[in-house]
Amino acid sequence: MTTLHHPVWQRKKWIGFAVFLLIAAVGLYLVKWAPYYEKAIKAMAEHSIGPSIISGESATVPAPSWNAALSYSIDYFQAIWQAMIVGIVLGSLIQVLVPKDWLVRWLGRGTFKSTMVGGLCGMPSMMCTCCAAPVVVGMRKSQSSIGAAIAYWMSNTALNPAVLVFMAFILSWKFVLLRVLLGLVLVFGVSHLLNRLAPEKGVEMEKIIPPSREQTLPQTPFIHRWWKQLKGLTLAIVPAYIITVFILGGVRAWLFPAIDPDWGNSPLAIIGFALAGMLFVIPTAGEIPIAQTLMAAGLGAGPAAALIFTLPVISLPSAIMVSRALPWRVIAALAGMILLLGILGGFVATAWF
Repeated sequence: MTTLHHPVWQRKKWIGFAVFLLIAAVGLYLVKWAPYYEKAIKAMAEHSIGPSIISGESATVPAPSWNAALSYSIDYFQAIWQAMIVGIVLGSLIQVLVPKDWLVRWLGRGTFKSTMVGGLCGMPSMMCTCCAAPVVVGMRKSQSSIGAAIAYWMSNTALNPAVLVFMAFILSWKFVLLRVLLGLVLVFGVSHLLNRLAPEKGVEMEKIIPPSREQTLPQTPFIHRWWKQLKGLTLAIVPAYIITVFILGGVRAWLFPAIDPDWGNSPLAIIGFALAGMLFVIPTAGEIPIAQTLMAAGLGAGPAAALIFTLPVISLPSAIMVSRALPWRVIAALAGMILLLGILGGFVATAWF
């Protein structure tokens, strides 16, 4: 009997996986599922989930300044810090509690099955693109395929079921349907195709756990292995994350200028807001009050639809965070496809809405 199939080893793997699921469920319940239930009630009753994070109660975005950068950073991190802690903890735990041979079997192949599983795992997480990034890094370090990791990352935002509920109550079912259609293409289509951009050799199971009777369970205590991964992950992604959020917050007026009613559904407005959304960073569901505020100021449904799609799914900070785990050519191709899908969604909304 090999170590891979030894009863003690199998029991250890099941316990580790169960502990990971328990921690994930408790963390997500506290920072996502329970708060989103309350927010859904608010959205249904008030047709709003709060003011726009980029402008607050004001109709215009603050001019670029150090104060604008600091105020946005404070508002943003107050909204996401709990979810970021959960994301970093899960990203580190996935490397020490989830059996690597199991993860490779389900998420480590360049097949559509791995992409599909990754996408389905991301939907209940419902994290923003930055909070999901540490989990993506952890998945890749545990030999997840590029397609599965990207599908998980994208489904957290593009197919977030809570955000779709908020959108239905606040905007309209047309925005929801368009978001779902574009999200399905992104999560299960684009993610899978990106496997071909950076093909990887399959991971052999015997290289994950050598089939030797003498090799038993890891001798290093769990807490030491976990702390090593937690510290490394935090130091690798958090500093650049904080700096880029600060910079984007300071110059957000350049990305979201005062609305000119003449813009309406112009192609330039669609392209501009799709690009701004691809670069900027927001908390989960932040795109809804932003779009709601901009449309009240005269923005057309086309640019709003483009923004609603690109704004949550990727940002410059999240792209920098996952660059530890994904090649830049893959990130650039993903960003390009998100931009194209956002622009497409904008033109569809212009013709349909």
